[in-house]
Amino acid sequence: MEKLLFLLALLACGSGEPQDLTGKMFTFPGESNVNYVKLIPKKWESFSEVTVCLDYATDLQRGYSLFSVNTPGQDNALLLYKLRPGQYRMHVNAKQDDLYDVPEETEFPHWTHVCVTWESSSGLFQLWVNGKGSIRKGINRSGLIQKEPFIVLGQEQDSYGGTFDKQQSFVGQISNVHMWNQVLSPCEIQNVHLGKVFDPGNILSWKSMSFESKGYVILEEIIETYTCLATLLSLNLLVRCY
Repeated sequence: MEKLLFLLALLACGSGEPQDLTGKMFTFPGESNVNYVKLIPKKWESFSEVTVCLDYATDLQRGYSLFSVNTPGQDNALLLYKLRPGQYRMHVNAKQDDLYDVPEETEFPHWTHVCVTWESSSGLFQLWVNGKGSIRKGINRSGLIQKEPFIVLGQEQDSYGGTFDKQQSFVGQISNVHMWNQVLSPCEIQNVHLGKVFDPGNILSWKSMSFESKGYVILEEIIETYTCLATLLSLNLLVRCY
């Protein structure tokens, strides 16, 4: 039994070997400057285009990091940060811009699906929230996201792989993380959002993810809200409470 528990703990922390995380999520249980997950990319070269997609659920009202990439010598090479409900901030090579009045889900608890795209040739980026695209804004033209990225979930990096601030930490669940070195089309982003057939990320893929978790982070099965009720309704059963 002790050996089994040890092996399960090792699996949860990540061994560096790719794992299929389909149907699973990382839970960040509390505010901290030590809890995070390092995602290990499949490719390490520089790239001039990017798309990142993920699902998250949280009840935080303050700002927090959703996806943080630093490279040697460059803070905030790529950072998706939520400042407050309805407002996101995008960084590319330390340059930034904000998007306002982004529609929020009102039902609690809920999952939010986000994708962000950026291309060097035009400098344009765009945010997609639950399948709806924002206006396209310019942020950093003719730059490159350099090789050897340090990719973090749960924290915002102020140095390469460290210097975390608990007031910027994420608390909640994150799942279905994918990253491509190209800008996905609106149709492709819709397929990712709706869970239809799509090509997994070629930089990061939730279906084959290498990672290392640090601190108090739990890898667990996704718990779907109201699953029991939905099953009962589909069977035309009525549960009476007395």
